[in-house]
Amino acid sequence: MNFLKKYKHFIGGRILKTGIAVFITAVICEWLGWPAMFAAIAAIVTIEPTAANSIKKAFIRFPASAIGALYAILFYAGLGDNPLTYALVAFATIVTCHKLHLDDGILVATLTGVAMISTVQDHYVSSFFVRLGSTSIGLTVSTLVNLFVLKPNYSPTILKKLHDLLEETGGLIERRGLEIIKVKSDTNSQQTRIVFHKLVRNVDRIEELCRYQREEWKYHKMNRQEMRLFHYESKKLKILKQLTYHVGNLIFFPNHKITIEDNSATLISSTIRSMNAILHSKEYKMDNKHHDLVDKVFDQFWYAKPKLTTPSEQHHHHLLSPETMLFYELMAINDLLEELAKIQILEQKHHNKINAIATTNTERREKDNERG
Repeated sequence: MNFLKKYKHFIGGRILKTGIAVFITAVICEWLGWPAMFAAIAAIVTIEPTAANSIKKAFIRFPASAIGALYAILFYAGLGDNPLTYALVAFATIVTCHKLHLDDGILVATLTGVAMISTVQDHYVSSFFVRLGSTSIGLTVSTLVNLFVLKPNYSPTILKKLHDLLEETGGLIERRGLEIIKVKSDTNSQQTRIVFHKLVRNVDRIEELCRYQREEWKYHKMNRQEMRLFHYESKKLKILKQLTYHVGNLIFFPNHKITIEDNSATLISSTIRSMNAILHSKEYKMDNKHHDLVDKVFDQFWYAKPKLTTPSEQHHHHLLSPETMLFYELMAINDLLEELAKIQILEQKHHNKINAIATTNTERREKDNERG
């Protein structure tokens, strides 16, 4: 097991588990004298990111595989081995599985049915049960491998990616803010949008990893310290998702309609650079200089007035000017940064408490050993 863990990060845990499952499946089929092809196919497609998914989908893939094998027998008996048989088996398997809500088993069922056509013997019943049995072996072995071998732990990946994406968010806030106030003219707003969409996809990916980690708790219990760490990271992820919402508002901000005075542009530039620095720090602390900047932004928000337009120029009148909306977005982002800083403080306090308890226990054991 230590050998597997050594190469887990080099190859990938899921790849390793797939190879192990296919090997064990092939060995069992060889021992039983059954063809290993169908079992290997089932083993390959059954390895899921979590053990919970493997178990849940195994109960779907087994009846789906039976449907594929049954259609292979029926169409082979009526049409023989020809191109039309392959097409009808694939079509009938997909339609039937979809109608029976076995969508997660469509792939393995179709592969089983199509691959079985060329190996069907005259003994249709025995051939059906042998193919179904070998597929069951693949499903069972891969599920057990996913459950007991290289238990997935997504927390380290979540922790690293979350910190990286918070830094990317800070850089994106500064980049887009400078574009809006026309300080940074060498950037491409279209390229900024591409960066933003990539950020959103990565945030969704972290959310998916968090869901995988929660599912793993059903079968692999975590200690209290790991659960507490995951709890704090989940809160940070929530803040990150809210940040992307407000960054999205800046991305699609109508900067061609806005004219910022020099003093306001200087204030906005200093504020977004300060926000970027906060998101690049490990503790997300805010100093007095940053608070002073935010206070000035708050004042500008209340004193900014929408520019009135005549009906000939515009048929409706906005209650908020673009300048006011920009200041609002900056205040909303700052509120989220304050929440992020509070979460980090609580996490650090808990971490220090755990370390203090561990140190006390170590000292106590050393004293007991000296007495003994």
